[in-house]
Amino acid sequence: MSNKLAGIARIAKQDKDVRFTSLIHLLSKANLAICFKMLEKNAAPGIDEVTIKEYAQSLDTNLDDLVKRLKGKWYKPKPVRRVYIPKPGKKELRPLGIPAVEDKIVQMALKWVLQAIYEQDFLDCSHGFRPGKSCHSAIKELDMAIMKHPVNYVDEVDIHRFFDTVNHAKLLELLQLRIADPNILWLVRKFLEAGIMDAGTWQASDEGVPQGGIVSPILANIYLYYVLDVWFQTEFQAHTKGYTKLIRYCDDFVALCESKSDADRFLTGLEERLAKFNLQISQEKTRSIKFGRQVWKQAQKDGTKVATFDFLGFTHYCGKSRKGWFVMGHRTSKRSLNAKLKSNNNWLRSIRNMIPFKEIWPIIKAKLIGHYNYFGINGNIQCLGKYYRRMKLMIFKWINRRSQKKSMNWEQFNRYLDWNPLPMPRIYHAILY
Repeated sequence: MSNKLAGIARIAKQDKDVRFTSLIHLLSKANLAICFKMLEKNAAPGIDEVTIKEYAQSLDTNLDDLVKRLKGKWYKPKPVRRVYIPKPGKKELRPLGIPAVEDKIVQMALKWVLQAIYEQDFLDCSHGFRPGKSCHSAIKELDMAIMKHPVNYVDEVDIHRFFDTVNHAKLLELLQLRIADPNILWLVRKFLEAGIMDAGTWQASDEGVPQGGIVSPILANIYLYYVLDVWFQTEFQAHTKGYTKLIRYCDDFVALCESKSDADRFLTGLEERLAKFNLQISQEKTRSIKFGRQVWKQAQKDGTKVATFDFLGFTHYCGKSRKGWFVMGHRTSKRSLNAKLKSNNNWLRSIRNMIPFKEIWPIIKAKLIGHYNYFGINGNIQCLGKYYRRMKLMIFKWINRRSQKKSMNWEQFNRYLDWNPLPMPRIYHAILY
């Protein structure tokens, strides 16, 4: 499979106008078996409640049947099972769609096919759900742009309910610019139209791509590549008066501009561009602020503060080095910190009497390391320390609520920490110039 995908990638890179006419053969039994092995073994089941382990018991037979249905176009994806998770720092919930195991296998194969083609097209400004890219590469690029280029304005943009409002017809139309295989287009359409099962009630999916689906991120990236990235590079930047840059992580993005006229024109032009694809800007969450080296220098003279902005869970601000030079700082946003602490507090409260203490400890360690691994950027050690201290207090609180009688005092708890230390805050990602 890897050799065939490499060949497709090579052709796609050499000819940006080529349309691939034969791709469905890549969804063979052997390749689907590889995709099955790549699925998360503990992933939640879909509406059929079939687990990875159960599907594997008759894997050979199941894949034979799946390939037969794909070839005969009898294959019909099951509706995704809708679940809700809290949004960071908000009271509302984020809807996620969980596909059935069989649909995850097909989506995984489809993802690799689309990725082989479109990774050759995607621009460097795109960082979300791509090989070799991450939220940290986006933040490093943001830091580099503001530290080394004349940025004076930052446009912070939010697309209103992006994943829920992607237009199916327009997405399929954009896919046809690179894909001429009707079987692949049919398969994508089937996934888009599979529907949603919410609390036992089926809902039609006339628009949008379900968050949680394996193929959804690549489809979202393809949509925004044409809608936003190409437009920014070929149309907006062609008429700018100074330095401009777009940095995007899936549907979360910022635009950096040297001049106010460009910053204002970007927001106006973006609103018009998105409207052509049935998308809207969230007016409440979109704004343009003064930000950058020269803005900071002027604020130092005037005795004022420079506005901050949030992007990818961090609050980005203008700071000063020990030698008095301008630096761009990044700290865990209050919303992200509070949301993570609230989530952990609810988890500790719910399991305090259900799991033995010795089994809780490794999970707590993993949660701490996971937080450090994401937010561990140089300059953010104080926020990591705050998270560690708050977690320590939280753990002590719920340890002593496992029964009516206190099970540990502070001295005993600290002695336990000496023998079973929690991971200390550390920096995992250094931004170097």
